[in-house]
Amino acid sequence: MIDETIEEIREMQTHSSSVVAVKATRALAELTEREYATVEEFERDLERNVRALKRANPSHASLYNALQDVLQSVQGEADTFEDARELTLDTIDRVVESVEMGKRRAAKNAAGALEDGDTFLTHDYSSTVMEAVELAVSGGAELTAYVTEARPRFLGRKFARELAAIDGVEPHLMVDGASGMFLGECDRVIIGMDCIVDETLYNRVGTFPLAVTADRLGVPVTVVGSSAKIVDSGFRFENEIRSPSEVMLEPVEGIKLENPAYDATPVELIDQVITDEGVVTF
Repeated sequence: MIDETIEEIREMQTHSSSVVAVKATRALAELTEREYATVEEFERDLERNVRALKRANPSHASLYNALQDVLQSVQGEADTFEDARELTLDTIDRVVESVEMGKRRAAKNAAGALEDGDTFLTHDYSSTVMEAVELAVSGGAELTAYVTEARPRFLGRKFARELAAIDGVEPHLMVDGASGMFLGECDRVIIGMDCIVDETLYNRVGTFPLAVTADRLGVPVTVVGSSAKIVDSGFRFENEIRSPSEVMLEPVEGIKLENPAYDATPVELIDQVITDEGVVTF
């Protein structure tokens, strides 16, 4: 399960960073099904697998924080492997609950920013934004959504399809470059976040030009996510450079293909950061 989870994260088959953190944390339960001669042997294997899962996507702060929490809570805290086994399973349950609860609370807080009749624009796929929309609609709001495709992996198409299944939402799907044409019709931009580090938002590539354009047009930008994604220390963001084949399938000569997964947006371009703890100011 751990190896499969590492491959899934590398291939970005799971798009939401919160979902990635939960999957990776739960995968560690596989170690408790193995047999170890000593607790030290178990702890070494735990540390090795935590490192491997972190390396699968070093850009995800929530992944880093969740795995680090498990490791620090278990190492040196048990006298026997059986004790370590139970402690690990209990810690995994606690960490997963914390991630999922943070996401739910952030979505609930963000739902209040979406009022009946609002038109919003979103980029990429954020499960927290999706939950916020669902909560707003369940509270009686009718919304119009403009969704970018989020090329080259077209993550926005999945978001638009899910919006289309919600009564009360009118979704519009567009190519990324068309966002400037429709921003003027929007009450706000609302997006998720990979993480915020040193007052910089790291999110799906295309977020920075979207935020700059929204700022120029006077459209407020709201960012939604768990407070665990806001990191002060201990984590260094590493951008993920995706395969050139995602941009152009056939081999080319004389062209360097660029395919970064994320870009950097100064928080000064963001009007609101809504987390499980409320609105965060910088």
